[in-house]
Amino acid sequence: MIKIVLADDEHLVRGAIAALLGLEDDLEVVAQVGRGDQVVDAVLEHAASIAVLDIEMPGATGLDVAARLKTSAPACGVVILTSFGRPGYLRRALASGARGFLAKDAPVDQLAGAIRRVHEGGRYIDTDLAAAAMVGGESPLTDREAEVLRAASDGATVARIAASLHLTEGTVRNYLSNAIGKTGADNRMSAIRTAQDMGWL
Repeated sequence: MIKIVLADDEHLVRGAIAALLGLEDDLEVVAQVGRGDQVVDAVLEHAASIAVLDIEMPGATGLDVAARLKTSAPACGVVILTSFGRPGYLRRALASGARGFLAKDAPVDQLAGAIRRVHEGGRYIDTDLAAAAMVGGESPLTDREAEVLRAASDGATVARIAASLHLTEGTVRNYLSNAIGKTGADNRMSAIRTAQDMGWL
C-alpha cells in the first residue's frame, strides 16, 4: 500500500482528490492538510511514502515543502499538482526535489500512475507542462532580484524591503531596476506580474 499525504488549501478539491485516490486498491491517503507548513509533520507522523502537493498554499508553497521534505523525509517522493502552467514552476519543482509534476485537472488515473511511478523511484512530468517550460526559457533574474521582487509583491516600500532583507535601500533600488529591465517591464508592479506569470517567483 502506498501511503499518501495530500496537501491543498482548497478543501473541496482536496476531498475530491482523496476520494478518487481512495478508489485505487494500492493507494491510501493517510492524511490531508490545508497548509504547507503542516506537510512535513504529517509525512513523518504517518510514515507516508508520497506527498501530493499543491503549489500555492498558505504557510509554505508546495515548492518550499518539497525542498524541506528532501532533507526531513528523503524517502518520501513528491508529486506537485498545479493549476498554473507557468514555465518556471517546473524547473523550480524539479530543483526542489519533486519527481512528479502534473496539472490539477489531470484525470485521476494519470495522477495515480504518477504516484506509482514516483513511488518506484521514477519521474512523471506532464508533457504539456514540460513543453511550456521549454518554450518559456530560464529565468533571467538572479536569486536576489527574485527575492526582492517577491518582497515587493505586497506593495512594500523600498525601506521596508531593505529592512526585511538586511540590504541598503540603494541596493534594493538597484535590484528592482535590474529586475524591471530584465523582464522588459515599465515599473516594479509590471515586473512582478511578468515574473509571476512566467513562474520565476
